[in-house]
Amino acid sequence: MGIFRRSPGTPSPNAAITRFWEWWPEARERLDDGVPEALAEQISAHVEAMHPDLEWEIGPGPSLTVSGGGVGELRGLAERWFRAAPDDGWQYRPARSADPAMLEGKLQLEDHEFDLSYVRMGLRADARRARVDITAYHPDFLFVPEETQLALTYRVLDWALGEDDVARWTGDVTVVTDEPMDALPPSMLSAVVEQVAAPFGDPAWLTGEGRTPLGHAARVAVRFPLHRQDHPLCDLYVAVALPYANANPDRLPVEPSASALRDFEKSIEAMGERVLLAAHESGDGRRVFHLYVDPESGAVAELDQLAAAWSEGRAKVSSQPDPAWEVLEPYQP
Repeated sequence: MGIFRRSPGTPSPNAAITRFWEWWPEARERLDDGVPEALAEQISAHVEAMHPDLEWEIGPGPSLTVSGGGVGELRGLAERWFRAAPDDGWQYRPARSADPAMLEGKLQLEDHEFDLSYVRMGLRADARRARVDITAYHPDFLFVPEETQLALTYRVLDWALGEDDVARWTGDVTVVTDEPMDALPPSMLSAVVEQVAAPFGDPAWLTGEGRTPLGHAARVAVRFPLHRQDHPLCDLYVAVALPYANANPDRLPVEPSASALRDFEKSIEAMGERVLLAAHESGDGRRVFHLYVDPESGAVAELDQLAAAWSEGRAKVSSQPDPAWEVLEPYQP
């Protein structure tokens, strides 16, 4: 297995993806006898052209993974690379998959070889956040810097769960040099995560109340849990603000505006996986829908048309690139 990461550069993602797949058949034919250094450098250059922080690895074969290393900002780019892949007998992955067999092997990091059979983890389920907080231990952590300790920990987590499930279900990750009480081998992590994830087969809505900057009542609804990895192409944040004509004394919507807002929401949901309704908030006579959209799907134009047809006042649609979903962070529990 080869794992490579390149230094920063200037990416040109869409064109670089096309160039990668045009060049790849030539490289694939040269991989029968491993990955020679010259070819590794060429693969790295093509991956770096998509984004300098993407990582790649060959194997177990025949397979190629191009990954964002769990960074949400890169997940969509890796997915677009993956969806452009040919059907040529190889397996292509946009994120590292679980490989539990690796958890009993050895891993060389820098100048130190770790026997992974000695890894232990303290696991604490947090049902409120639908996450598992992890405390990682290996007896050799006494002899290596924290950076190496964390590198080992995240490699083990990827092998135990797969990169996407690490991002979905793990919370705080810390490393320690004293074995935690009731620590478990990482092979048990998937069972704990299954218990945490079980109640959330279908996303629900969390609702809350507060006050607007003008001191009026406000209501917020947020889809939960909400995972970037489940909507990899939705890189564009879109806010649709709709004024409503019928409100109670707290300036919250009442009929018939309440029904009109529900119908608008249904129209958004009918757009399918191209658009994710992540949250909405009402107050001061308007409702703001917080959306994430596949920018290459034509959905933004459809949202503009929906908003233009709103009959209770002038709607406003704004958008900005947000592949890391940073706008949504204040709405997360």
